[in-house]
Formats: sequence, C-alpha cells, structure tokens
Amino acid sequence: MATAAFLAPSPTPRSRITTARHCLLPICTAATGAPPPDAETDEDAPRIARKDRRRIVRIAWEKLVRWSRSWRRRNRSDVLETTRKVVVLGGGSFGTAMAAQVAAKKPDLEVAMLLRDELVCRSINRHHVNCKYLSEYRLPGNIVATTSASDALAGADFCFHAVPVQFSSSFLRSISTHVDPKLPFISLSKGLELNTLRTMSQIIPRALGNPRQPFVVLSGPSFAVELMDRLPTAMVVASKDKKLASAVQQLLASSNLRISTSSDVTGVEIAGALKNVLAIAAGIVEGMHLGNNCMAALVAQGCSEIRWLATKMGAKPTTLAGLSGSGDIMLTCFVSLSRNRNVGLRLGSGEKLDEILNSMNQVAEGVSTAGAVIALAQKYNVKLPVLTAVARIIDNELTPKKAVMELMNLPQVEEV
Repeated sequence: MATAAFLAPSPTPRSRITTARHCLLPICTAATGAPPPDAETDEDAPRIARKDRRRIVRIAWEKLVRWSRSWRRRNRSDVLETTRKVVVLGGGSFGTAMAAQVAAKKPDLEVAMLLRDELVCRSINRHHVNCKYLSEYRLPGNIVATTSASDALAGADFCFHAVPVQFSSSFLRSISTHVDPKLPFISLSKGLELNTLRTMSQIIPRALGNPRQPFVVLSGPSFAVELMDRLPTAMVVASKDKKLASAVQQLLASSNLRISTSSDVTGVEIAGALKNVLAIAAGIVEGMHLGNNCMAALVAQGCSEIRWLATKMGAKPTTLAGLSGSGDIMLTCFVSLSRNRNVGLRLGSGEKLDEILNSMNQVAEGVSTAGAVIALAQKYNVKLPVLTAVARIIDNELTPKKAVMELMNLPQVEEV
C-alpha cells in the first residue's frame, strides 16, 4: 500500500518527491555502480556554482542597463537643441579640445574661439587646424576663430573660460563690456591667483563686475589629446545652481565623455589647483629615481594634505575622493603627458626652473600656484610638508635632494 500510494498520480509536494528521490539514490548507485543521469555529484558543484554566478552577474547587468535606459528617458533635455552658440575664451590645448568636443555634437552649432593670435585664427578658419596646439588634429568645420571679443560673445548661450589663471583677471576686465550678465561661464582653468589666493569662482564675477554671473567649474582626469582621440573620459561639473550644472552636463555628455554633477564648487576648484603642485613633487621623485615606494608614499601624503586644506575651506571629503580629486591626482602625478609632472621631472634631473619654463609653450599652473597654496595653508593653519617643499624648490630656496632629506627627517607621527 505504501508503494501504491507513492506511485499514485495524486499531487505530491515537490519537497516530498525530492526527499524520496534522495532516499532512493544510494539504492540506485549500489545497483548500477553509477549515479542516475540527473543526480548531482561533488564534481558537479563547481560547475553549478559557476553557472549560478554567471546568472547573478547577468541579472545584475540587465538591471543596470534597464535603469540606465529608464533614467535617460526621464532626464531627456533640450539644452543642446536650444543652444545656438558657444564661445571658448582661449586657444590652448584644452580650450581647443573642448571646442571640438562641443562642436562635434551638433553640426549647426556655432562655436566661436576668442584668440589673441591672428595666425592661429587664420589657421583655424581656413584649414580647420590650430597650428599652435594639437596641430595634428582637424577641427570641426563649425568652429570659427576671431580676435574680436564683441563678435565672439555676441549671442552666446554658454562661455568656456580656458585662459590661464594668472592672466584671467586682466583678460576678463578687458572684455567685460561685451559679456551678457546672464551668460553662464564654465571654467576650465585650474589654479589660484598668486597675490589674492582667489579661485576662478571668485575671479570671474569680480573681474566682470557682476557678483551674480552664472558659474560652473569643469574638472577631472582629462588630457586634451585623449579628448581629441575621443577616448573614454569622465569629468565633473560643479555649481551652486543645480539646474545650471545639469544643463552643462547635457551640453557636454557624449558617448566618449561622461559628466557627473556636484554642488561642491570649493572642493572641485581646490583639488584641481593643488593637484598640479603635487604633480611637480611626483615628477621630482621620478627625476631623482627615488623608486616606487617613495612615489606611492609621496602621493598618498600629498592627497592627505590636499584633503586637510580643502576640508578646512569647506570642501566635502567625498569630492576629494572622486573624479576631480583622486581621479585628477592620479592622472597628473603618474602620466607623462602631464605638464606639471614634466616640470618636476626636469627639476629632479637637475635642470633650472627658468630653463624649463622658457622651453615650454604651455603654462604649468602648479609653478605659480605653489606659493599661493602655502599662503592658504598659513591662513587656515594647516601643515602641508610636501606642498611646502615644492614651493621652496620653485623659489630656489631648497634643492630637491635637500627637500627629500628634510621630509624624511620629519617626526614620526600618527597617520591622520
């Protein structure tokens, strides 16, 4: 009767069937010498585990893709559609790369570059090439160069500021009469004004005579040449105005450029300025052949120093761990394309600073920023051993070798 009941077609809970099958498994094995075809053995366990892991990963990825598509549908913007003209102030490598990035997104968008050099203007307008910077790349045909501030700024919807920090105040004052009070300024310049210790978020409205000038700072690990090659890049835009930050995000984002938003203007600006000074220190270590241990210790210490000062100034620690902080620091300190790192490399190799700067056709902002950083450290009562050593080397008050010796002989203290 028990056997008949077991074979009856009446519904039986799956757990009972499973239990019964496993109870009969030893009998089957003993009778045939091998497990039944559907039996799980110890050898099958790794395969099943791998299969389960693949399924979990596939489901997680599918969820991510669905979330991405849903987010894009909900956050579609007409910023690019309504933008007719963008102006770029300055024709250096990064200004040129950003002009090309925006121009490529919309063929009928006018991108005006305001330059000082007539020769570069003619090169861009006639041959679509910046003959001075990134000359190996052809620029989109909708980029127009001019030396006239009134022509460049007339009717602009967004303005990218790519003029070196130390020249920005005088330049902006010279064009202020042509600037619409509501024109959003997107700062690409990284550094601190040497005498005033001001950041670009302070320099731009002050120089233009408009404390309400809309402002956004763009920063993150990004070399101009890789933007021109359309290699994957991620950056962050920061503004006190969340709607403006979102608008600039939509204006710039593309298949090769991810743009995150932030409200921490101070954190993004200070990290962008101080990482250039740290990159000089990293270059010095490389130039002196002090090894990987030393390099890792120096950059870690420098990151801590940047965090100490930035948070005293009101920055968020999370910003300093993100794209504009750790991301930009890693790129600038470890990659040979970095101008500031190359200055340090040559200093560590024994060259004089004047010789190095005279041989360069681009500005290494860390050189002028170093002194301003030390003044800020004194203002906020923060000790910055590595960044202070760089400033003393630049001022020719300390040799790289002596600086390393003094840093290594600092008191052994608790890590903070």
